[in-house]
Amino acid sequence: MERQMIWSIVTLGGLGVLFGALLALAARFFAVESDPRVEEIAEVLPGANCGACGYAGCQNFAQAVVEGKAAVDSCIPGGSETAEAIGKILGQDVEGREPVVAAVFCIGDREKASSKFIYFGIEDCRIAEEYGGGFKDCPYGCLGLGSCVAACPFDAMRMGPDGLPEVDRDKCTGCGLCKEACPRGIIRMIPREERGHLVLCNSRDRGRAVSRACQVGCIGCRACVRACPEEAITMEENLAVIDLDRCNDCGECVPKCRPGCIIPRKGPATGVEATETKTISA
Repeated sequence: MERQMIWSIVTLGGLGVLFGALLALAARFFAVESDPRVEEIAEVLPGANCGACGYAGCQNFAQAVVEGKAAVDSCIPGGSETAEAIGKILGQDVEGREPVVAAVFCIGDREKASSKFIYFGIEDCRIAEEYGGGFKDCPYGCLGLGSCVAACPFDAMRMGPDGLPEVDRDKCTGCGLCKEACPRGIIRMIPREERGHLVLCNSRDRGRAVSRACQVGCIGCRACVRACPEEAITMEENLAVIDLDRCNDCGECVPKCRPGCIIPRKGPATGVEATETKTISA
């Protein structure tokens, strides 16, 4: 009996040593060499794992950068500072991107924009859009169910009392996840620098249809186009669009806009500062 126990212990011990040796050989044979630069890059990243770069997390992004699959300046939340740090690790000269911030191009709140029906479904703009094309009369207007707010990993957005999302420019990193979450393309990324005027409307309908659906929608009258001395305003599918690089903040377009959807980002044109504009805060 004792002999059997001894043999069992010896056998198990021998098998343990054998399997351990095999595992050690397998680990050495199948070992994947890791580039130390991956960890160095991961350390300079914000660590938000927001996915704005197109990868599952900061570690995956760092690996992709080292392998040449991702651009050095793809970390939008990190900005030019992070891009330069990554470039230093890789021995590359990097020109940082212009910092951007999210802006909501719709001011048609519950009072100013009409609805086709009362929606009692799931509080998600993407789902509401699938239900009869959304409940708003304007097929381009903000549905106000907060999908963009839920998508923001930096707590930079909230729903205002008027049913429209508000952007906190101090917290916004410009990652663009809110933009991707909006089924109507209302949220756009604009330069963080406060310059130029914005047409806060997203409608492509003709004037009469816009007026029926919203009190503050662009009716495509072209009055702002004619008033602009810099020719910075053009019409794109019945919607006035301002080129921020050409706009000189003169404000000539503001009083010409009958619906009142042109807002200066800063300046005395209307006495409305950009930080006071709830739907943009940019």
